[in-house]
Amino acid sequence: MSILSVERKKIILDQLQTSGKVNASELSRVFDVSMETIRRDLDLLEKEGYLKRVHGGAVKSNFDLGEPPFAQRQNVRTASKQKVANCAAKLINHGDTFVMGGGTTVLEMAHHIRGLTKLTIVTNSLPTANVLMDSLNQGLFSGEVIFVGGALHAEQHSSRGALCEIMLDHLKVNKAFVSPGGIALSGLSEYEIEEAAISRKMIGVAKEVIILVDHSKLGIEALCKISPLQEIDVIVCDQEVPHGWESQLEQIEWITAGIEENGGNNSESD
Repeated sequence: MSILSVERKKIILDQLQTSGKVNASELSRVFDVSMETIRRDLDLLEKEGYLKRVHGGAVKSNFDLGEPPFAQRQNVRTASKQKVANCAAKLINHGDTFVMGGGTTVLEMAHHIRGLTKLTIVTNSLPTANVLMDSLNQGLFSGEVIFVGGALHAEQHSSRGALCEIMLDHLKVNKAFVSPGGIALSGLSEYEIEEAAISRKMIGVAKEVIILVDHSKLGIEALCKISPLQEIDVIVCDQEVPHGWESQLEQIEWITAGIEENGGNNSESD
C-alpha cells in the first residue's frame, strides 16, 4: 500500500540523514508508487534545499557549493525556522544581555522578541538589527541594541572581520543565540572562515550558548569548525534528537520546537 506524500518525504529525509543518499528505484519499490511520483518528491525536496538530485536518485545537500546568499535562504524552510525562532525567543528573560548571530533563523527570532524589558542585544546582522530597532521604536520591548561593526559581507548581510571580533572581545553576555551552517557529532561548523570566527567569538563571550537549527542542518559538517558540542548548553531544533546522538548530548538540553510546552528536554529519538 502506498503512503502519503508528506510521509514519503519524511522517510526520504531520514534515509538521507543516515546514509547521505537515496536510490529512486528502491524508493519506488518500498513506497509502492511510480518512478514519476518519486521524481516529483525528490524535485520538490531539492527546491526546498534538502537534497541534490543526481542520476538514479539524490544525495544530501552539503557544503561543496558553499552557502547560498542570505536573501535566497530567507524563503527556504520558513515554517521550520519560525518554529525554532519562536521557541528560542521564549528563552529570553527580562534584563538579559545576549548576542544574536547572523542567519535567517536568528532573524526570524528577532520578530518574536516581545513584551520584555531592559534587554541589551548585540548583533552583527544588519537585517536583525533593523527588525530590533523597529520593535524598539514600536515599544514592543525595551532596552538597547548594539551593532558590532566591521567589514560588511554583502551576500550574508552581516559584519565580520578583525574589527567585529575586537568589539566582541570587550563584551560578556548572559546568552548567545547562534545558528551555524551545520551541526554534527563532531561539533558546529560554518561555510566560511570569517563567519565561523564570529560565531566562535559569540560563543566565547556568553555564559550560556543556545544553538538554533532546523532539521536540514543536522549531520552537516561544513568547511570551517566553530566549536565542539561540549561548549553548547541548549539546542533548539524542529526535530527530536537524531538516532545515535543521545549519548553525546547527555549534558546538553535539546528542545524540540513545537512540543517544548510538553517538557522541553527531549532525550529520546523518534
